[in-house]
Amino acid sequence: MPDRPILVFDSGIGGLTVLREVRVLMPERRFVYVADDAGFSYGDWEEDALRARIVSLFRELLREHAPELAIIACNTATTLVLSDLREAFPETPFVGTVPAIKPAAERTRSGLVSVLATPGTVRRAYTRDLIDSFASQCEVNLVGSKTLSTHAERHIRQEAVPDDEIRAEIAPCFVEDGDRHTDIVVLACTHYPFLANVFRRLAPWPVDWLDPAEAIARHAASLLEPKAESGSAPDEDIARFTSGAPDFATRRLMQSFGLAIV
Repeated sequence: MPDRPILVFDSGIGGLTVLREVRVLMPERRFVYVADDAGFSYGDWEEDALRARIVSLFRELLREHAPELAIIACNTATTLVLSDLREAFPETPFVGTVPAIKPAAERTRSGLVSVLATPGTVRRAYTRDLIDSFASQCEVNLVGSKTLSTHAERHIRQEAVPDDEIRAEIAPCFVEDGDRHTDIVVLACTHYPFLANVFRRLAPWPVDWLDPAEAIARHAASLLEPKAESGSAPDEDIARFTSGAPDFATRRLMQSFGLAIV
């Protein structure tokens, strides 16, 4: 069998937060990172059109790369289309990214949990079902930001992002109810961990910013058999952009992650 890669898919560069963790657990494997930057941001799409787009993209990606596993490193895409992908391509194992509502409910002391997401993730029935199933004893505050994913892309490219704009987007996450305060904020978009240090600096009080990337990596690793030592390093990891034309800052970022753009 040829060396089959693991495919990591996102609407932009946010999925690099997941790729980083997966590489830690599976350094012997080869990765293909796919950014659908031509469709960014997914929160602006009509659901049926976005579902059709992602399924169509995967028909091409699976044919070309034949991955042994595909990770959907995007909450919006997962909550919308994961079941469609599994039905359309049953021969490929898929790992999704969903809001870390269950661990947040297990860790909170105040019972006040906020989920910071995109508008698309906030309005999904999938997200509401997670709350009903795992956090019914908590007060879960859903906050959908239209701009944070774009701010995160700018920040990771070392472009300036005004503090006031970030502060305004995260402010609804912080709820006070008598002597209780929000103590956990779920980062329900893979772009947001890139801004975690900014969030901590601008937050009105300390909270646990819950990033699911490590849990996603552990789940992905559990689905694959350990790879036998080959005696040589895996082939170079690559990145693909659906626009075909990432800018210089993005190319530099991919290089820093050890990804060759094709």
